[in-house]
Amino acid sequence: MPPLPVKSSGVLFERGARKLGLHPYPAPMAINSIVYKDRPPCAQCGLCGGFGCEVMAKSSSVWTMIPEAEATGKCEVRSESYVFRIGMNAAGRATGVHYFDKNKVEHFQPARAVVVCANGSETPKLLLNSETNAFPQGLANSSGAVGRYLMFNKGGGAAARFEHPLNEYKGANVTRVLHDWYESDPKRGFYGGGGFDARSGGPLTWGQSVPEGTPTWGPEFKEYLGSYTYWMTCSGHGTSLAVESNRIDIDPELKDAWGVPAMRVTHKDHPDDVKHANWLVQRAVEIMDAAGAKQIDPGEVGPSSGGVHLLGTCRMGNDPSTSVIDKYHRTHDVKNLFLCDGSSMVTSGRGQPTETIEALAFRAGDFISRFARAGEI
Repeated sequence: MPPLPVKSSGVLFERGARKLGLHPYPAPMAINSIVYKDRPPCAQCGLCGGFGCEVMAKSSSVWTMIPEAEATGKCEVRSESYVFRIGMNAAGRATGVHYFDKNKVEHFQPARAVVVCANGSETPKLLLNSETNAFPQGLANSSGAVGRYLMFNKGGGAAARFEHPLNEYKGANVTRVLHDWYESDPKRGFYGGGGFDARSGGPLTWGQSVPEGTPTWGPEFKEYLGSYTYWMTCSGHGTSLAVESNRIDIDPELKDAWGVPAMRVTHKDHPDDVKHANWLVQRAVEIMDAAGAKQIDPGEVGPSSGGVHLLGTCRMGNDPSTSVIDKYHRTHDVKNLFLCDGSSMVTSGRGQPTETIEALAFRAGDFISRFARAGEI
């Protein structure tokens, strides 16, 4: 498909970047720009960041893989269910999953193979909560690596106000990206690289992210909301180094509303990640200045505390003593247990990891089918 139409933020970002000799290009968004597989093109509603797509243009699983799987007659979706434990037998094989339905009624679903796709926090939590006599430190955790090497995507950027309205409430979040600084360069004085994109946070995000000191009701709040259309963000996405002590483990006391032991998160940024994030802020200011911004608000780089890209906690590797899954996404310890999500990644990917995760999942699916046909699961 051709790229989505460029937005004002993309035009300004490209203008500033090219003035500095950089090379921005159309953003790959996995959103239909034309009719594709009987799904319509983007309607330019502006709400796709963090929200579902009512017109089916956004290639999220709810409009792509799930309907295709259901159409085969071999897939049943049990929404609002909560898997809390993986069942195991004495032979060391997974037997299925224990889960609560939406009414908090407990069930067991037997299975020839179990595939966990709960990302970098919930996947290790599930494994650690599925301990057995054979795996007292958590399922598939003979290496001790389950939950360790937690990575976020550390980044930095700048917001900028322009003279004329940008009308960023229309269209997909991002239409232009830049990867001139993707590779690490020792001349910068730190390890790491990454990319930039141009975006607005969307009007709902803007209204929910009121700066300190701004009233959240009344005329001054209304004035703040009205300023939204003049602003955009130059967002830098960087590196989060894999540090063994950054981890997900199980809280010794806290339990959730289902009585399941809750996760505990321990994380401290590597000094190089912080240096790189501040470096990204400086580059974002330069790009927005070159684009003609009337006001620039450099982003503040603070400690990482989470996000949507949770990676690295069940890392892939050839050595069972230092990794959790092999190159086929099969756990080293349990031959019919597979993990297919961001937890497998050994680096943070320097930006948006979704397409990498999806590509690896398709590849894993092919191998799981081969193993099943060969009678190995």
